[in-house]
Amino acid sequence: MKLLNTKRGRGMEYLTDSASQSRRDFMKNLVFFCSLLHLKPEDLLALSGTREGYGSPPDIVYQHRTLSLGHFKELQEDIDILKRKGKLSRNKTFRSYIDDMRFEIPENFPDAQSIIVLATFTRMMYVNFHLGGKKYDIMLPPQYYDDGISIDDLKGLILKDIIQEPGYRIEKADKVHLKLLAVRSGLGTYGRNNLCFVDGMGNFLTLYAFLTDFKFEENHWHELKMLDLCKNCRICYGICPTNCITEEHFVIDVGKCVTLYNEVEGTFPRFLLPSMHNALMGCMKCQVGCPENEKFLRMAGRLEDVTEEETRKILKGEPDEHLLDSLGQKLRKFYPACEEKYFPIFTRNLRVLIS
Repeated sequence: MKLLNTKRGRGMEYLTDSASQSRRDFMKNLVFFCSLLHLKPEDLLALSGTREGYGSPPDIVYQHRTLSLGHFKELQEDIDILKRKGKLSRNKTFRSYIDDMRFEIPENFPDAQSIIVLATFTRMMYVNFHLGGKKYDIMLPPQYYDDGISIDDLKGLILKDIIQEPGYRIEKADKVHLKLLAVRSGLGTYGRNNLCFVDGMGNFLTLYAFLTDFKFEENHWHELKMLDLCKNCRICYGICPTNCITEEHFVIDVGKCVTLYNEVEGTFPRFLLPSMHNALMGCMKCQVGCPENEKFLRMAGRLEDVTEEETRKILKGEPDEHLLDSLGQKLRKFYPACEEKYFPIFTRNLRVLIS
């Protein structure tokens, strides 16, 4: 029995395949399900529908919307206008992320008719690092760890629960501006901090887009807008450590954002003070202070502790095969922690948090 209507882009669903879950996935989902019990019943109902079988923990919590590819020209114009007005940062790292993104039908999928944008609920995680007899409780934001959801899982979900007809092609859409797509489709809205908020998730989510040759009857299209709560709220503006959030519009000064710098190798710029850092990757300042995220912060999870011996090796920048394997499991494939070539990023970020 579904608690909410989930046909053609409305509501939210759980996808469960208990038979194929590993023990690790089962325990992960059980912890998540139990965390929901701390919410009020109406919060749980608002969060999602569920399949029959109360004892089956959820695997994927999501919402979606669909758009005709006829809107690609308008979506690209949104980006081009920002570029012409000089509102997109010229920071080299940021531009390397976005300059090859375009809303266009790929040559290898000329028959594509629609694009599906998905938001999956992704919890923030905490992890304790032990050093000198002390515990340092540090945040690992959503999207930086493996939440167990694969692209094949999402393709199967789309075909079975969204398209609901066999035989259609589904391909992940890379190099598209996901936040813009989510807002234009009506799936989400912009916050003052330039993050995408989705009802029932706050901004604790991961966005995906998929092309398909199925033509949906519903064609969502919405004006760009800011979250209603943001209109009379300045909390994130006041707590952003680098003042990259503006009061005028929801395009931030990316060149000042903490996230931009702790994702890549190298020394931090001088303006980025040690006190401004707050997470193993990314930045959570504006998110943990946002009233829209309050109840979703209570659903944060916890990863296995990193031992004193492991912490000392990380801070020394001395990865070995055993350490990389252990951290990969404990931090759920957090890539700087389990891949030697990215390990210097992990060492640098942890050093500034434990100082």
